[in-house]
Amino acid sequence: MKGENDSAPIGLFDSGVGGLSVYLHLAQQLPAEHYIYYADTLHVPYGNRESQDIEKLTLVAVEWLYQRGCKLIVIACNSASAHGLEAARRHYPNLPIVGLVPALKPAVIASNSGHVAVLATKATLDGTLLNQVITDIAIPSGTQVTKYFDPQLVPWVESGMTETSEVAQRLRQQLRHFAHAKVDYLVLGCTHYPFFKDFLIHEIKAQQFAIQVVDSGQAIATRVQSLLAEKKLLAQKSLVATCHNRPPLVFYATKHDERLDKLVSCLLGEHIQIQYIL
Repeated sequence: MKGENDSAPIGLFDSGVGGLSVYLHLAQQLPAEHYIYYADTLHVPYGNRESQDIEKLTLVAVEWLYQRGCKLIVIACNSASAHGLEAARRHYPNLPIVGLVPALKPAVIASNSGHVAVLATKATLDGTLLNQVITDIAIPSGTQVTKYFDPQLVPWVESGMTETSEVAQRLRQQLRHFAHAKVDYLVLGCTHYPFFKDFLIHEIKAQQFAIQVVDSGQAIATRVQSLLAEKKLLAQKSLVATCHNRPPLVFYATKHDERLDKLVSCLLGEHIQIQYIL
């Protein structure tokens, strides 16, 4: 039976542009769907904020997307998921809401050296979602988890990721530390970070380090597809709905920024019309 709201959009929310890495996975796996993206650029980044503040901002964003008729919402922000997901689900019990957990569990299971690292914001590293995985999976298996936080990583992505910057140099140095400590899996625990995944892989290959880099974008796309199918809310497939000819992304931001147009177009490889929430 066809779902009543199968043509309704999927909502995505992040503090900035990082959640676009999740959108790219979704658009590839579910090209017939329509997407609305809410970027809280007025308050980016969330990773340095207090838990209650993150929860409040998350509820504002989810309410905004809910009012636009979204059939499912992805909190495409690890910090917001760590501190606002449960509150959002309590407030909207009939709305499917998918949050992000860093891909630590599969990394721990796959690790041969017994040492993995998580690159994330302070809010995510301190959050219950990540630490529950450490308690339930890593510790019982004897796997060491090293947490790494650099407050400049999100601003680096938002500013275009110059490879000659101090941030890039710190990343190179940190990779050397990880390799020396026999880390064999590096988990990207922030949606901004997959945008420099190629940079990391290039550096790892150049130095011949035995480190695999993983993120959770593909798992999120699979989870969204499963939920929509379960609730009979998958958009009807169209002959024109392909990765190269898909419905346009509607992108909203909470603060005007002249650089945002260029940044979003650069990250997505296509021009997106940005609308501002006043």
